[in-house]
Amino acid sequence: MFVSKKEIEVRYAETDQMGVVYHANYLIWMEVGRTALIKDLGFSYAEMEKDGVLSPVVDVSVRYIKPLRYGETASVHTWIEEYNGFKTVYGYEIFNSNGETAVKGTSSHICVDRGSFKPLQFRKLYPEWHQAYEEAKK
Repeated sequence: MFVSKKEIEVRYAETDQMGVVYHANYLIWMEVGRTALIKDLGFSYAEMEKDGVLSPVVDVSVRYIKPLRYGETASVHTWIEEYNGFKTVYGYEIFNSNGETAVKGTSSHICVDRGSFKPLQFRKLYPEWHQAYEEAKK
């Protein structure tokens, strides 16, 4: 299984009153990890959007284990948890500076037409991307 890794320095603005990363920021970091994975595989969300194709989140799950704080570096690990040619489930594990798991999560995505939001068959639209996902999930 291919795992993409992306480091993110925790900024002060990403923390809450308790001095820990605000919970919703992990979703943003998951998106950063997901786009890094796609880029690492040789593709681009931006190019897909130019084709009039969007990839909305249809489900997300996050388990908070340890807090991250300002000044630490988060390491976002992202992989393809499940893929069937239509829906993709990305897996995430975010580590703190000590290599301890801070967050685990998944997000599920499908592709839709920008104008109609009609679901599209990813494997038919992007056969090379489909093949890369099949290989990456092994």
